[in-house]
Amino acid sequence: MITLRALECLVALVESDSVTSAAARLHMSQSALSHQIAALEREIGTPVIERLPRGIRPTVAGLAVAAEARNALHHAGRAVTVGRRVGEGRAGRLRIASAETMTTWLLAPILRQWRARHPEVAFELSEFSSADRMDRFLSAGKADLIVGPEPTTTVHHVERIGQEEMVVVAGAGHRFADEPAVSLAAVATEPFIHYDPENGMAIWVDELADRHGIAYDTVLHTRSPRTAAQLAGANMGVAIVPVSALAGAAEGTVRPLDPPVLRDVIVTIAAPADALSRRFVAELHRRGLPGDGRIPA
Repeated sequence: MITLRALECLVALVESDSVTSAAARLHMSQSALSHQIAALEREIGTPVIERLPRGIRPTVAGLAVAAEARNALHHAGRAVTVGRRVGEGRAGRLRIASAETMTTWLLAPILRQWRARHPEVAFELSEFSSADRMDRFLSAGKADLIVGPEPTTTVHHVERIGQEEMVVVAGAGHRFADEPAVSLAAVATEPFIHYDPENGMAIWVDELADRHGIAYDTVLHTRSPRTAAQLAGANMGVAIVPVSALAGAAEGTVRPLDPPVLRDVIVTIAAPADALSRRFVAELHRRGLPGDGRIPA
Protein backbone atom coordinates (compact mmCIF):
# COMPACT_ATOMS: atom_id res chain seq x y z
CA MET A 1 0.00 0.00 0.00
CA ILE A 2 1.42 3.36 -1.06
CA THR A 3 1.77 5.74 1.87
CA LEU A 4 1.29 9.48 1.84
CA ARG A 5 4.84 9.83 3.12
CA ALA A 6 6.19 8.01 0.06
CA LEU A 7 4.16 10.29 -2.24
CA GLU A 8 5.42 13.31 -0.33
CA CYS A 9 9.00 12.10 -0.85
CA LEU A 10 8.46 11.69 -4.59
CA VAL A 11 6.98 15.18 -4.98
CA ALA A 12 9.88 16.66 -3.03
CA LEU A 13 12.39 14.83 -5.27
CA VAL A 14 10.68 15.95 -8.47
CA GLU A 15 10.58 19.54 -7.30
CA SER A 16 14.12 19.57 -5.84
CA ASP A 17 16.08 17.46 -8.37
CA SER A 18 18.28 16.39 -5.46
CA VAL A 19 18.07 13.75 -2.75
CA THR A 20 19.95 16.04 -0.37
CA SER A 21 17.58 18.99 -0.93
CA ALA A 22 14.46 16.81 -0.79
CA ALA A 23 15.56 15.16 2.46
CA ALA A 24 16.31 18.55 4.04
CA ARG A 25 12.94 19.89 2.91
CA LEU A 26 11.17 16.96 4.56
CA HIS A 27 13.39 16.99 7.66
CA MET A 28 14.45 13.38 7.19
CA SER A 29 17.66 11.51 6.41
CA GLN A 30 18.66 10.72 2.86
CA SER A 31 18.59 7.00 3.61
CA ALA A 32 15.04 7.24 4.97
CA LEU A 33 13.94 9.13 1.88
CA SER A 34 15.59 6.54 -0.39
CA HIS A 35 13.80 3.80 1.55
CA GLN A 36 10.42 5.48 0.90
CA ILE A 37 11.15 5.82 -2.83
CA ALA A 38 12.25 2.19 -3.07
CA ALA A 39 9.04 1.07 -1.42
CA LEU A 40 7.04 3.21 -3.86
CA GLU A 41 8.83 1.71 -6.85
CA ARG A 42 8.18 -1.82 -5.58
CA GLU A 43 4.50 -0.97 -5.20
CA ILE A 44 4.01 0.40 -8.72
CA GLY A 45 6.52 -1.97 -10.35
CA THR A 46 8.63 0.59 -12.16
CA PRO A 47 11.31 3.17 -11.35
CA VAL A 48 10.11 6.70 -10.56
CA ILE A 49 13.55 8.36 -10.57
CA GLU A 50 16.75 7.83 -12.51
CA ARG A 51 19.91 8.18 -10.44
CA LEU A 52 22.54 10.20 -12.27
CA PRO A 53 26.23 10.76 -11.42
CA ARG A 54 25.12 14.13 -10.09
CA GLY A 55 21.59 14.29 -8.77
CA ILE A 56 18.49 12.48 -9.97
CA ARG A 57 15.98 12.76 -12.81
CA PRO A 58 12.29 11.70 -12.59
CA THR A 59 11.15 9.07 -15.07
CA VAL A 60 8.00 9.47 -17.14
CA ALA A 61 6.21 7.26 -14.61
CA GLY A 62 7.66 9.33 -11.78
CA LEU A 63 6.31 12.56 -13.27
CA ALA A 64 2.87 11.01 -13.78
CA VAL A 65 2.74 9.64 -10.24
CA ALA A 66 3.98 12.96 -8.81
CA ALA A 67 1.16 14.85 -10.56
CA GLU A 68 -1.42 12.58 -8.95
CA ALA A 69 0.48 12.62 -5.66
CA ARG A 70 0.07 16.40 -5.42
CA ASN A 71 -3.69 15.99 -5.61
CA ALA A 72 -3.64 13.20 -3.04
CA LEU A 73 -1.54 15.28 -0.63
CA HIS A 74 -3.82 18.28 -1.10
CA HIS A 75 -6.91 16.22 -0.30
CA ALA A 76 -5.18 14.56 2.64
CA GLY A 77 -4.34 18.00 4.02
CA ARG A 78 -7.92 19.07 3.46
CA ALA A 79 -9.16 15.97 5.30
CA VAL A 80 -7.01 16.85 8.31
CA THR A 81 -8.28 20.44 8.29
CA VAL A 82 -11.91 19.33 8.06
CA GLY A 83 -11.34 16.76 10.79
CA ARG A 84 -9.93 19.40 13.09
CA ARG A 85 -12.80 21.82 12.41
CA VAL A 86 -15.38 19.09 13.01
CA GLY A 87 -13.54 18.12 16.19
CA GLU A 88 -13.79 21.75 17.30
CA GLY A 89 -17.51 21.82 16.53
CA ARG A 90 -17.10 24.33 13.67
CA ALA A 91 -17.94 22.09 10.72
CA GLY A 92 -19.80 18.89 9.92
CA ARG A 93 -23.41 17.72 9.81
CA LEU A 94 -25.89 17.98 12.68
CA ARG A 95 -29.10 15.96 12.48
CA ILE A 96 -31.85 17.37 14.66
CA ALA A 97 -35.20 15.75 15.44
CA SER A 98 -37.68 18.28 16.79
CA ALA A 99 -41.22 18.44 18.10
CA GLU A 100 -43.08 20.20 15.29
CA THR A 101 -44.03 23.17 17.47
CA MET A 102 -40.37 23.82 18.34
CA THR A 103 -39.19 24.51 14.79
CA THR A 104 -40.48 28.05 14.27
CA TRP A 105 -40.71 28.96 17.95
CA LEU A 106 -37.30 27.86 19.22
CA LEU A 107 -34.99 26.48 16.52
CA ALA A 108 -35.44 28.79 13.51
CA PRO A 109 -33.58 31.80 15.02
CA ILE A 110 -30.69 29.60 16.18
CA LEU A 111 -30.40 27.76 12.84
CA ARG A 112 -30.43 31.06 10.95
CA GLN A 113 -27.66 32.44 13.17
CA TRP A 114 -25.56 29.29 12.85
CA ARG A 115 -25.81 29.28 9.06
CA ALA A 116 -24.41 32.81 9.05
CA ARG A 117 -21.63 32.15 11.57
CA HIS A 118 -20.75 28.55 10.68
CA PRO A 119 -21.35 28.00 6.94
CA GLU A 120 -19.44 24.69 7.10
CA VAL A 121 -22.13 23.18 9.33
CA ALA A 122 -24.96 21.44 7.49
CA PHE A 123 -28.26 20.74 9.25
CA GLU A 124 -30.86 18.03 8.76
CA LEU A 125 -34.20 18.62 10.50
CA SER A 126 -36.92 16.03 11.10
CA GLU A 127 -40.21 17.03 12.76
CA PHE A 128 -42.34 14.79 14.96
CA SER A 129 -45.59 14.91 16.88
CA SER A 130 -44.50 12.29 19.43
CA ALA A 131 -41.61 12.48 21.90
CA ASP A 132 -41.44 8.68 22.10
CA ARG A 133 -41.14 8.39 18.32
CA MET A 134 -38.33 10.95 18.38
CA ASP A 135 -36.48 8.95 21.00
CA ARG A 136 -36.75 5.81 18.87
CA PHE A 137 -35.49 7.83 15.89
CA LEU A 138 -32.45 8.85 17.94
CA SER A 139 -31.87 5.28 19.13
CA ALA A 140 -31.89 4.10 15.51
CA GLY A 141 -28.95 6.41 14.78
CA LYS A 142 -30.98 8.71 12.52
CA ALA A 143 -30.46 11.87 14.61
CA ASP A 144 -27.72 13.40 16.74
CA LEU A 145 -30.04 15.20 19.15
CA ILE A 146 -33.73 15.80 19.73
CA VAL A 147 -35.55 18.87 21.07
CA GLY A 148 -39.04 18.75 22.54
CA PRO A 149 -41.04 17.39 25.47
CA GLU A 150 -39.63 14.55 27.55
CA PRO A 151 -40.34 11.02 26.26
CA THR A 152 -41.90 8.34 28.44
CA THR A 153 -38.48 6.79 28.93
CA THR A 154 -35.02 7.13 27.41
CA VAL A 155 -31.53 5.68 27.79
CA HIS A 156 -29.88 8.78 26.34
CA HIS A 157 -28.32 11.86 27.93
CA VAL A 158 -31.02 14.45 28.71
CA GLU A 159 -30.68 18.14 29.59
CA ARG A 160 -33.58 20.45 30.43
CA ILE A 161 -33.73 23.69 28.44
CA GLY A 162 -36.68 25.14 30.36
CA GLN A 163 -40.43 24.86 30.83
CA GLU A 164 -43.15 26.01 28.49
CA GLU A 165 -46.63 26.97 29.62
CA MET A 166 -49.72 25.04 28.54
CA VAL A 167 -52.50 27.44 27.58
CA VAL A 168 -56.14 27.54 26.54
CA VAL A 169 -56.99 28.95 23.12
CA ALA A 170 -60.45 30.13 22.07
CA GLY A 171 -61.95 32.55 19.54
CA ALA A 172 -61.43 36.32 19.79
CA GLY A 173 -64.98 36.95 21.08
CA HIS A 174 -65.12 33.98 23.45
CA ARG A 175 -66.21 34.43 27.06
CA PHE A 176 -62.73 33.35 28.18
CA ALA A 177 -61.48 36.71 26.91
CA ASP A 178 -62.89 38.28 30.10
CA GLU A 179 -61.01 35.86 32.37
CA PRO A 180 -57.37 36.25 33.50
CA ALA A 181 -57.01 32.44 33.58
CA VAL A 182 -59.18 29.43 32.78
CA SER A 183 -59.81 26.34 34.90
CA LEU A 184 -60.04 22.86 33.48
CA ALA A 185 -63.61 22.70 34.79
CA ALA A 186 -64.45 25.67 32.54
CA VAL A 187 -62.72 23.98 29.59
CA ALA A 188 -64.88 20.92 30.14
CA THR A 189 -68.04 23.00 29.48
CA GLU A 190 -66.88 23.99 25.99
CA PRO A 191 -66.63 22.11 22.67
CA PHE A 192 -63.09 20.73 22.79
CA ILE A 193 -60.51 20.27 20.03
CA HIS A 194 -58.63 17.09 20.93
CA TYR A 195 -55.61 15.32 19.46
CA ASP A 196 -55.17 12.29 17.28
CA PRO A 197 -53.69 9.35 19.26
CA GLU A 198 -50.54 9.57 17.09
CA ASN A 199 -49.71 12.89 18.77
CA GLY A 200 -48.19 12.61 22.24
CA MET A 201 -50.42 15.50 23.34
CA ALA A 202 -53.44 13.17 23.20
CA ILE A 203 -52.25 11.10 26.16
CA TRP A 204 -50.95 14.16 28.00
CA VAL A 205 -54.29 16.03 27.71
CA ASP A 206 -56.26 12.93 28.77
CA GLU A 207 -54.02 12.40 31.82
CA LEU A 208 -54.52 16.05 32.77
CA ALA A 209 -58.30 15.58 32.62
CA ASP A 210 -58.13 12.39 34.70
CA ARG A 211 -56.10 14.13 37.42
CA HIS A 212 -58.75 16.85 37.69
CA GLY A 213 -61.77 14.58 37.33
CA ILE A 214 -63.19 16.14 34.16
CA ALA A 215 -64.24 14.91 30.72
CA TYR A 216 -63.90 16.83 27.47
CA ASP A 217 -66.75 17.49 25.06
CA THR A 218 -64.66 16.60 22.02
CA VAL A 219 -65.90 17.92 18.65
CA LEU A 220 -62.90 17.02 16.47
CA HIS A 221 -59.35 15.66 16.52
CA THR A 222 -56.17 16.99 14.94
CA ARG A 223 -52.60 15.76 14.75
CA SER A 224 -51.04 19.19 15.27
CA PRO A 225 -51.10 21.59 18.25
CA ARG A 226 -50.53 24.42 15.78
CA THR A 227 -53.64 23.38 13.87
CA ALA A 228 -55.55 23.06 17.16
CA ALA A 229 -54.60 26.65 18.05
CA GLN A 230 -55.69 27.91 14.64
CA LEU A 231 -59.00 26.03 14.76
CA ALA A 232 -59.72 27.31 18.27
CA GLY A 233 -58.88 30.86 17.17
CA ALA A 234 -61.41 30.42 14.36
CA ASN A 235 -64.16 29.58 16.91
CA MET A 236 -64.26 25.84 16.15
CA GLY A 237 -63.99 25.07 19.87
CA VAL A 238 -61.36 25.50 22.59
CA ALA A 239 -57.98 23.81 22.75
CA ILE A 240 -55.15 23.22 25.17
CA VAL A 241 -51.81 23.78 23.47
CA PRO A 242 -48.18 24.44 24.44
CA VAL A 243 -47.03 28.05 24.07
CA SER A 244 -44.71 26.89 21.27
CA ALA A 245 -47.80 26.12 19.15
CA LEU A 246 -48.86 29.78 19.12
CA ALA A 247 -46.15 30.86 16.67
CA GLY A 248 -47.98 31.86 13.51
CA ALA A 249 -51.42 31.00 14.95
CA ALA A 250 -54.52 33.02 13.99
CA GLU A 251 -55.65 35.72 16.38
CA GLY A 252 -57.84 34.55 19.22
CA THR A 253 -58.09 34.39 22.97
CA VAL A 254 -55.12 32.85 24.79
CA ARG A 255 -55.28 32.34 28.54
CA PRO A 256 -53.17 30.40 31.07
CA LEU A 257 -54.66 27.48 32.89
CA ASP A 258 -55.70 27.90 36.51
CA PRO A 259 -53.73 26.52 38.25
CA PRO A 260 -50.80 27.04 35.84
CA VAL A 261 -49.50 23.97 34.00
CA LEU A 262 -45.90 23.79 32.73
CA ARG A 263 -44.17 21.19 30.58
CA ASP A 264 -40.43 20.50 30.42
CA VAL A 265 -38.60 21.18 27.16
CA ILE A 266 -35.54 18.98 26.92
CA VAL A 267 -32.69 18.22 24.57
CA THR A 268 -31.62 14.59 24.27
CA ILE A 269 -28.12 13.93 22.95
CA ALA A 270 -26.93 10.71 21.32
CA ALA A 271 -23.21 11.44 21.87
CA PRO A 272 -22.70 13.99 24.69
CA ALA A 273 -18.96 14.24 23.96
CA ASP A 274 -19.49 15.25 20.32
CA ALA A 275 -18.15 18.78 19.92
CA LEU A 276 -20.71 19.96 17.37
CA SER A 277 -23.65 18.69 19.41
CA ARG A 278 -22.21 20.28 22.56
CA ARG A 279 -21.79 23.67 20.88
CA PHE A 280 -25.37 23.62 19.63
CA VAL A 281 -26.77 22.54 23.00
CA ALA A 282 -24.72 25.26 24.71
CA GLU A 283 -26.41 27.78 22.40
CA LEU A 284 -29.84 26.38 23.35
CA HIS A 285 -28.99 26.85 27.02
CA ARG A 286 -27.64 30.34 26.45
CA ARG A 287 -30.71 31.57 24.60
CA GLY A 288 -33.28 29.69 26.68
CA LEU A 289 -36.93 29.45 25.65
CA PRO A 290 -38.57 32.41 23.89
CA GLY A 291 -40.33 34.56 26.46
CA ASP A 292 -39.07 32.15 29.12
CA GLY A 293 -41.72 29.72 27.85
CA ARG A 294 -44.67 31.88 28.91
CA ILE A 295 -47.57 33.49 27.04
CA PRO A 296 -46.33 36.41 24.95
CA ALA A 297 -47.18 39.77 26.48
